[in-house]
Amino acid sequence: MQDNEWLAARFEENREHLGAVAFRMLGSRQEAEDAVQEAWIRLSRSDPGSIDNLGGWLTTVVGRICLDVLRSRRAHPEQAVGEHSPALADQEIADPEVEAVQADSVGLALLVVLETLTPAERLAFVLHDMFAVPFEEIAVIIGRSPAAARQLASRARRRVQGKPDAPEADAARQREVVSAFLAASRGGDFEALLELLDPGVVLRADDAVVALGGAVALVRGATAVAESFSGRAQAAKLVLVDGLAGLVWAQRGEPRVVFAFTVTDGRITSIELLGDDDYLQQVELSPVEE
Repeated sequence: MQDNEWLAARFEENREHLGAVAFRMLGSRQEAEDAVQEAWIRLSRSDPGSIDNLGGWLTTVVGRICLDVLRSRRAHPEQAVGEHSPALADQEIADPEVEAVQADSVGLALLVVLETLTPAERLAFVLHDMFAVPFEEIAVIIGRSPAAARQLASRARRRVQGKPDAPEADAARQREVVSAFLAASRGGDFEALLELLDPGVVLRADDAVVALGGAVALVRGATAVAESFSGRAQAAKLVLVDGLAGLVWAQRGEPRVVFAFTVTDGRITSIELLGDDDYLQQVELSPVEE
C-alpha cells in the first residue's frame, strides 16, 4: 500500500507537466486528460524499480499515447471534429494550468498550423521546441533516428514560423546568407563570418558527423562557431536542403554531411551537421549554381 501511495504521489508531482505536454500535442482538454490518465494506468502496471527517470519515462509514455491519437485522427478524419478543432480553441477553459498553456503557445493561430503537420512532425516540434526533450528521446517515441527526429522538428518549425506572404523572398534571403557564409568560410574571413552569425548561434553535429572526426556535438556563440568554420568548408557545395539553401559535403558523389541552416532576420541562428544514414536517405537535396 505504501508503495502505491508513493508512486501515486510521484505521479501527481508530474501531472501538470504531463497535462501541458498532452494539451500542446492534442489541443483538446478532454483528450489531454485522457492521455494523462492512460499514462497513470501504464505506470501502475509497470515495475517502478526499473524506471531510472520517472519524469522522462512519463513524458515518453504520454508522447506515444498522443502520437497514437494524432495518427487515429488522420486515419479517421470524420471522427476528428471535437474539442481539439481550431474553431473551438478560444473557448473558455476552467483549468488554470491548461488556460495558461493555451494563452502562451496554443492559441488559435498555432493550432491551425499544428493541425497541418504530420503526427511525427507535431510531436517532434512540441516536445523539442516547447519542452526541450532531446532528439534522442523523441526518436525512441516515433521509431526513427535522432537525425530524422531533428529533421521533422525543423520542417515543423519552418511551417510554424513561416511567412506565407513572402516565402520566395525568405528562401532567396536564406540562399544569399548561406552563399555568403560559404564564401567567408572558404576564404577564412573571420569578420565576415561574425557578421553573418547571430550572437546566440548554435552549431550541432549528430553522432555520425562526430564519429567522422573534426566536429564536436555542440558549439554555442558566434565567435566559437566562426572559429569552427574559418578557412574550412573547401569541399562543401551549395544545395537546397528540403527546399532551403544549405550545404553538402560528398565523397564519390554520395552525400556524407548535410549542413542545414536556420536564418532569422538575415542572420544564421543555427547550423546542424547531419550525417545519419537514415536522414541522408530521406532528405531532399537539389543542386544550385554558386
